[in-house]
Amino acid sequence: MSQQAILGIIGGSGLYHFEGLEDVQSVEVTTPFGKPSAPILLGSLEGTRVAFLARHGIGHHILPSEVNYRANIYALKQMGVRFVVGVSACGSLRHDYKPGNFVIPDQVIDFTRDRKRSFFGEGLVAHISTADPYCASLSRQLYEAALSTGVETHQGGTFITIEGPRFSTRAESHLFRAWGISIIGMTTCPEIFLAREAEMCYASLAHITDYDVWHLAEEPVNVEMVIRTLSQNTAAAQQAIRTLAARLDENTDCECSRALEKALITDPARIPPETRQKLALLVDKYLKP
Repeated sequence: MSQQAILGIIGGSGLYHFEGLEDVQSVEVTTPFGKPSAPILLGSLEGTRVAFLARHGIGHHILPSEVNYRANIYALKQMGVRFVVGVSACGSLRHDYKPGNFVIPDQVIDFTRDRKRSFFGEGLVAHISTADPYCASLSRQLYEAALSTGVETHQGGTFITIEGPRFSTRAESHLFRAWGISIIGMTTCPEIFLAREAEMCYASLAHITDYDVWHLAEEPVNVEMVIRTLSQNTAAAQQAIRTLAARLDENTDCECSRALEKALITDPARIPPETRQKLALLVDKYLKP
């Protein structure tokens, strides 16, 4: 598939479509890993070609554990996307990160248990570096765009991904706070690691919707609370992404685009032909004929 977009937006809870896209085309995509969560909306946003994907499907019918993260990221890669913004609802584990705020995290902890975490396997092994899993350049640009909305925005913090679909127990919430974690959600992992394997820059625009369940002066998190806060912030999130699209530095040269350069370890002669074909989009430039 020829390049059709450069910026990919993965909408989470509360963001199922995107206002302001022009020349919109809905595209049904298939990948070697199955179908993505929903048709991808291609369009122009502030002069930038954008691909929008609803992570939980149209109507929010896919559990966090059921999301086909591999198909979602691979589909965006097929469309030529180089920069990915994952929009996520999250709970705060800090007093100073308040409901209604945005966070642009810089670290992540994967606390999930039952998800496909890699494109690799089946005879082809790769070990990518994820010491700094977020793209620093894209995160900085996203932070500046979020600031322009007037919403209080925090730069940095660790985002823990839990399996879900349930919310935390109080004991878990207090444990995560003791670990120094800033925010909690259910979908950033393995999405962020798959984007790195696909050599795409990835940043998170996290909406804080609640204080999880640790804050005794606040009501424990529930769906109604999450949706209420998301509804208030959706317009601001879309404004931040429009600003990012208008300012996006397409000439960014960072290590994300070379993540596989020193990660592949399998002798090319031992890679099964069907696996090499399946992953050709990711690995062909590194494997000599």
